[in-house]
Amino acid sequence: MDLQTTTSRVVMPLAPPIDLWDRIRRGYAMPDLESDLVRDREQWYTTRPDYIFRMTERSKKYLFHIVEELELRNMPTELALLPFIESAFNPQAVSGAKAAGMWQFMPATGKYFELKQNAFRDDRRDVLASTRAALDYLQKLYGMFGDWHLALAAYNWGEGSVGRAIAKNQRAGQATGYMDLNMPMETRFYVPKLQAVKNIVSRPDAFSSKLPLIENHPYFQTVTIHRDIDVALAARLAEVPLEDFKALNPSINRPVIMAAGTPQVLLPWDNAEVFQSNLESYGGGRLASWTVWVAPTTMRPADAAKRVGMSEADFRSVNAIPPRVVIKAGSSLLVPRSNTMNQDVAVKVADNGQLSLAPEVVLKRTLVRAGKGETVASIARKYKVNADQVAQWNKVGTSASFKSGQQVVVFLASAPQTGKTTGTGKVTAQRPAAHRTTAAKASGTRVAKR
Repeated sequence: MDLQTTTSRVVMPLAPPIDLWDRIRRGYAMPDLESDLVRDREQWYTTRPDYIFRMTERSKKYLFHIVEELELRNMPTELALLPFIESAFNPQAVSGAKAAGMWQFMPATGKYFELKQNAFRDDRRDVLASTRAALDYLQKLYGMFGDWHLALAAYNWGEGSVGRAIAKNQRAGQATGYMDLNMPMETRFYVPKLQAVKNIVSRPDAFSSKLPLIENHPYFQTVTIHRDIDVALAARLAEVPLEDFKALNPSINRPVIMAAGTPQVLLPWDNAEVFQSNLESYGGGRLASWTVWVAPTTMRPADAAKRVGMSEADFRSVNAIPPRVVIKAGSSLLVPRSNTMNQDVAVKVADNGQLSLAPEVVLKRTLVRAGKGETVASIARKYKVNADQVAQWNKVGTSASFKSGQQVVVFLASAPQTGKTTGTGKVTAQRPAAHRTTAAKASGTRVAKR
């Protein structure tokens, strides 16, 4: 074997990545997309350098973990840039179609990928859980279509929609690549937006963009929670600003962390040990000032607040209860924890508690004309109300009769809006099921309705 052949097979050791951006660039594995739409999105981002910097600055808390997970799965590292397109890396982002979190999961899709959504937490916003679910989903879609661009189109538009578009082109003898399919404008721009961000990350100077330094080092680590603890207290013991604590633990949507439902939290790498030390030496009394009360019957918020010793305003605020609703029996509600209570919230409640609301029934005073031989009892049956109430409304006895044509007072319910409740207790109008959608703020294009 000659020297030239031997030398050509020598593998030179690679220098470690300079920073996380360099590490991402080294893991690019998707084919580049070249089109006018990519140029259009490059122009859109390039004319907004402040937006690019804010977005990338926000990603510093999450990118290392996402890149690690992608590499463990041998997936293209440019997928770590997808939350820039979905949510501008905002884990609290919510789209008009109710997709939530930095990966923008719709409620049904989130449940399919085992993201819990209850009255106390929404794992669609959880950094670890939502990333795991998003990568599971992307791997599933790549397995279906064998093409990352089509997998991304399906992530945005829905696997069924992409499958039908491919089948339509096949029947017509047409090509079935991403750029060949007839798709909504939002999906048409979806991969070009990712490609534009990928190009900017690859050559920021060429696009007059500045990327913040993100070291190739974990930003956070997990800390186990053994007892219920107030969010504000946990942040204080960790010596972390409350805003930063919430940014790392965005799935917690109430002011208390329930150990049974959220057994671990994320803290900046250097603060985890600080938290453990301060927690061990904490002498300030109880850790949690809230517990959960399960509504025994359907009741108005004002009545529930009175029963648990809170003002109606505070009760509505801490439980995110909107106006003009009633609380249905079995709902789990956050209430003050007494000084003598030592028991934490049970697993069943912390992990599955739901706030179920129904539109408040408004009774409207109505005058009806009595027919021949009409009685209090027959009026009550006709209008599906209580006979005692009919008698009371008309100041007569329960066995009284009415003259034909006599005006009778009844209080009838106004027709309520058709609605349903979410895990957070908000009443939302019924809508056709949509697979998912992206956050309009991050897209640079109008969000298509589906």
